[in-house]
Amino acid sequence: MAEPLRSPVTPPKTTITDLDEDCMVNCAKYLSLRDVCNLAMTSPALKRLAYSDSIWQRFFREQWHQQFPLHWSGNGAREVYLARYAALRQFKFLDPFLLDLCARAKPCNHLLLCENSLFFSQGSLVKMMDLDGYLKRTTDFFHTLSDHKARITCMRLFPLNEVTSLFRGKTLGEEQSVLVTSSCDHSIRLWWKGSSLRCFRGHNGPVLSLSNKLLGEDCSKVLASGGEDGTVRLWSLSSSGGRGQRALKATLYGHEKPVNIMSIAGHKTSLLATISRDSKVRVWDTATATSSAAVRASFCVGMTSVPGTPVNMKCHESLLYVAAGSSVTAIDLRTMQKVVTAAIHQPNLCSFDAVPSKYLICTGGDGRAMLWDIRRNQQSLKPEPIAELDGHCGPVTLLYMDSYKIVTAGPKNANVNVWDVDTGVQTNSLLCSSNDVAGSGCDAMAVDGCRITTATSFEDYAVVCFRDFNSATNPVAKQENELTSKFWDSISDDD
Repeated sequence: MAEPLRSPVTPPKTTITDLDEDCMVNCAKYLSLRDVCNLAMTSPALKRLAYSDSIWQRFFREQWHQQFPLHWSGNGAREVYLARYAALRQFKFLDPFLLDLCARAKPCNHLLLCENSLFFSQGSLVKMMDLDGYLKRTTDFFHTLSDHKARITCMRLFPLNEVTSLFRGKTLGEEQSVLVTSSCDHSIRLWWKGSSLRCFRGHNGPVLSLSNKLLGEDCSKVLASGGEDGTVRLWSLSSSGGRGQRALKATLYGHEKPVNIMSIAGHKTSLLATISRDSKVRVWDTATATSSAAVRASFCVGMTSVPGTPVNMKCHESLLYVAAGSSVTAIDLRTMQKVVTAAIHQPNLCSFDAVPSKYLICTGGDGRAMLWDIRRNQQSLKPEPIAELDGHCGPVTLLYMDSYKIVTAGPKNANVNVWDVDTGVQTNSLLCSSNDVAGSGCDAMAVDGCRITTATSFEDYAVVCFRDFNSATNPVAKQENELTSKFWDSISDDD
């Protein structure tokens, strides 16, 4: 009798974790930082691999072009990397790269910092500086954009990949952003490579505000603007016409006063929130907006009002945070109901910013700023701050906030102060310019990661000061008798 056939034995499968750990570490050296972080989330075994010291020592050297600290016992290389990364973004160093740019006497009203480009406005002029070009001593690193005929009122930068329809047949090059400006000359201009690419006209008065992002999710992106005439206008960036003649998509009526501020909702990119000078808030659904007069009134899907003069507002998911008068109010955009009074800053607010993902907001007033935790004030009729940021001279009119730091400044304060976003502890204080004199303050400010730019006016000239902390090595020293660790210590051979 024949023996029954036996099924072939299937050899065990080999997985990546069966490889020798040294081999896997060597392979991981060819991965990017993002790839390594993704690898750490796949399994405990690969997480140990992704946290290997040799991998993070390589990231340290590649990121900052410095040798890894010799004495780092007690901390893994990943912790040392993350500590320096956080410290740089909190400006906890004394030796950033410093560049002062002198300009004419007109004050700088607006500042933008993106990639290797620096933009600032003076009256009707926009000045554009290529930072890399300056360092390489090229002849065309500085441009003056002079097509506007009146004062610049707002400046925005939008990613180039969101407005590619404007560049059909053009060589894009290395520039990653398009500059958009509004002016009291009733116009909006799009700039690229130092020249005006489009000019949008339609407002019956000065254009006061531009949307912080572009509306829409497809290739037909829309720019929103608010004017002194009380209208909100939508401009198609995919329209034909060499100078934007057919770009006006819709005009939204409803506000009775000038439209000062606008913000796009976080949960739906077709929703636009606007606030006018009389503190009336309106929300518009622009998904089907057209220029038809018969339906244009139906675009408004919600309205409310807040007390006091508008200062700023910011959207996060379906919530809108409105800073006006002496308070910050959270409004649910789905119901237009006021959810909570997140902050009360007496007597009046001068500035406002938020990191809603961390439930933190910051308000600037006269002589101080305040840090608030939204969660603590949900059930409170009288909100209390978690920290007071004192030491300012005059009003705190300039305020920036991100996941690492708070930066505060004002027109009567010669210093720009930097604070830890979680605790409100001061981490550094910077002069507005290296040639600071008595009485000078900060007119404008822009922050991008571990870089900051400030503008200061003097009697017969202005100074734009650029600082880059990316290659800094000399940390701010700890103050004596500190109860908590206020400043980060770098690890040097002397420790």
